[in-house]
Amino acid sequence: MAIIKVDHLTKTFDGKYAVADLSFELSAGKCVALLGPNGAGKTTTIRMLSGLLKPSNGTISFEGMKEGGDIREHIGYLPQYPVFHSWMTGTEFLVYVGQLANLTKQQASELAQKYLERVGIADAKNQRIGKYSGGMKQRLGIAQAMIHTPQLLMLDEPVSSLDPIGRREVLTLMEELKETTTILFSTHILSDAEEVSDDLLLMHQGEIVESGSIDGLRNKHQTTKIHLAFRENVDTYLTKLREIPSISEAHLERNEIQLAVSNIDHARTDILQIASQENWPLTKFEVSRTTLEDLFMKVVKR
Repeated sequence: MAIIKVDHLTKTFDGKYAVADLSFELSAGKCVALLGPNGAGKTTTIRMLSGLLKPSNGTISFEGMKEGGDIREHIGYLPQYPVFHSWMTGTEFLVYVGQLANLTKQQASELAQKYLERVGIADAKNQRIGKYSGGMKQRLGIAQAMIHTPQLLMLDEPVSSLDPIGRREVLTLMEELKETTTILFSTHILSDAEEVSDDLLLMHQGEIVESGSIDGLRNKHQTTKIHLAFRENVDTYLTKLREIPSISEAHLERNEIQLAVSNIDHARTDILQIASQENWPLTKFEVSRTTLEDLFMKVVKR
């Protein structure tokens, strides 16, 4: 079941498109990565979905939301650079934002304890936020986004500013939360998207250029690659490899030759045969499949 539908969502600034005609749906119970390079339009998209930015065109609708209803009842939002009142304790802050979300003080207090436990910082609930680590602040930010039990949790670059320990803490938390909560998070870090997401929305220059499950997109763009390394004169072998019919693409990367092949069996035979005949100083022959990085680079270079 789709909990949110986006139709022809567009945002322009001074006549230039930041987001261009986006249409997609998010299904309940999924963790979806909005993936793209810096400047692709990810933050603008999330700010429109959160109600913080008015679209130039298009519509956003949530399951169960009445026409003209308040979108904030349905979403929880953590911006890329959250700001906290450092003199408050974690509990005080969550009670405060809970009341801003129209909860009673008693409801906010009960839910504050629940989500402090849920995000793993209950031991620091009476500690001032100014003493929290970066990872603890992100966990608190996720708790505030969830305190009114939204349909959709939206996180804008949730780990980009964290050190390795804080990043691991938040990614682990997201892995846990996606079991019970629908999540949309933006990122330009491929490994994060691959680690925690079920589906991808791949953005480039304000448009969604690919969408679907990670496995489905890999299968769609699947190619077999061969990596070759030589002791010397790499350029000489690159020219000869490009003449082999079973090799569809060949280029030099970090002093190794990367080959895309149309038929792995033919390519393997052809390469090893010519390498043996001409006594090539081959030091590496490795076969691999399409990675998320390969997919990313392929679609953004169209």
